[in-house]
Amino acid sequence: MTRPLIGVLALQGDVREHLAALRDQGAGAVAVRRPEELAAVDGLVLPGGESTTIAKLARRFGLLDPLRAAVRAGLPVYGSCAGMILLADRLLDAPQDQETIGGLDVTVRRNAFGRQADSFESEIDLAGLGGGSLHAVFIRAPWVEEAGDEVVVLGRIVGGAADGRIVAVRQGNLVATSFHPELTGDRRVHALFVDIVRRRVAARPAQQAGVAAGTEEEIS
Repeated sequence: MTRPLIGVLALQGDVREHLAALRDQGAGAVAVRRPEELAAVDGLVLPGGESTTIAKLARRFGLLDPLRAAVRAGLPVYGSCAGMILLADRLLDAPQDQETIGGLDVTVRRNAFGRQADSFESEIDLAGLGGGSLHAVFIRAPWVEEAGDEVVVLGRIVGGAADGRIVAVRQGNLVATSFHPELTGDRRVHALFVDIVRRRVAARPAQQAGVAAGTEEEIS
């Protein structure tokens, strides 16, 4: 079985918890703070935290543009809470100068469920995950206000004032959740992401072989 190397952006947030969850799923897991560390990984997790702070630190550490380039090149990325905000192409209720990495064709509303005091826990059914509902922890969480045609909605809030709000999405190699699966013992979201990374790593030799064959034909 392919053992991918997955990084966790280690500028702020639940870094240790994500590293532990990834290792539980058989992946190699490392902290990423520099462009050269980003270039070495097969996938990346953007943890929860404060999205504006993470973006500013990424800019200061010379990581923001490499992150954007990596997403465009197809690097699998999973964002939880603030990570969802960072992956969004469009934001609501955000400072005008807030930067994102982008790549997800979604509009995300920051702090959609309220402030820190409004944090809560709920049971969520996620499409594609067996084993019944998932216990989700929401802390100053965003939600997806609108999703593009290529975005697959994986989960919504059921019941209450936020009934039907989108809290988990996937678009190609990008996954995002409003909640923090790293804070519970349920590893199914991390398992899903590790599987996405493994599949991309496994497909890489075939892709490289195709490129090499095309090059040989051009030379001949």
